[in-house]
Amino acid sequence: MATVTTTIKTELCSYSDYRVYPGRGQKFVARDGKVYFFINSKSASLHKQRVKPAKLKWNLSWRKANKKFQTETASRRRSKKAAKMQKAFLGLSLEDLKAKRAMAAKVEPKLSAKQVMIAEAKEKAKKLKGAAPKPVGAAVATKQPAMPKKLTKSLMRK
Repeated sequence: MATVTTTIKTELCSYSDYRVYPGRGQKFVARDGKVYFFINSKSASLHKQRVKPAKLKWNLSWRKANKKFQTETASRRRSKKAAKMQKAFLGLSLEDLKAKRAMAAKVEPKLSAKQVMIAEAKEKAKKLKGAAPKPVGAAVATKQPAMPKKLTKSLMRK
C-alpha cells in the first residue's frame, strides 16, 4: 500500500522568521492592508514597540547577520582534472619520445655549465676594461675653468 505524505502549510513569523504552524500565533492586519503573522505575543509586542529584530540575539535575523545560523549553501561541484597521458604522435613511438626526453635531460647540465663559463668570461672582460688607465689629455679637456665665487661688475663685462 502506498504511503500518503501530507504537507502542513506553515507561515513565517514576520518578526522573528520562525515557522508558525496552524493553530499557533496570531495574525495582524495593518491599516494599509499588510498582513503580519507573529509566532507569539512577545514577537507581536516587540513589533508594536518597533524594536529592530536584528538587535535581539534570540532572533533569526540577528543569527543570520552574525553568521550563527547555517543557511544552505550551494556546494561547488568538483570538476575532474584531466590526467596527463603520454601518447605517440606523427610516426614517433612512445619509446622514442621517452628516449629523446632522457637525452634532453642529460644535455641540460652541460648547457648550464657552459653558460656559467660564458658569464664568468664576460665579468673578467668587464673588470679588465674598468682597470685600464685613462689617457691624461682627455681628463684635462673635460675640466671646466673655475668660476670665482663672487661676481663683480668688471667680471660681468668680460
